[in-house]
Amino acid sequence: MGPVNTNVVLQNPRLPNLDSVNVVALADPGGLHLCIPEHVQIQLQLNEMDTKEVTLADGSKKLVPYVGPVELHFKNRVGFAGALVMGDQVLLGAIPMEDMDLIIIPRTRTLDVNPNSPNFASSIAK
Repeated sequence: MGPVNTNVVLQNPRLPNLDSVNVVALADPGGLHLCIPEHVQIQLQLNEMDTKEVTLADGSKKLVPYVGPVELHFKNRVGFAGALVMGDQVLLGAIPMEDMDLIIIPRTRTLDVNPNSPNFASSIAK
């Protein structure tokens, strides 16, 4: 199943009085991380905590800022993640999707909560 676009709300949990940001994110389980454009980093006033080297789809490597924490909201789910600052669209990769127990529904090409655990996120911790 390929990527799908979905609405996600992002917040800076360190600044609870700061307005949240509603974004259209590309949910792609083929990606790993939460990636945000620089303008979202600025809107949420997220400070750079580190620099990470990422390997891009073409095999090239690039150093990018790592910021956080970012609080993510989708339907009845909440998650927290660090974010790589890169690109021009928010990317919701496998790590934040797994953390919030979200899945892509192939028939409708939409992101949704896991129907096996509709009321709260489920995870394996052993």
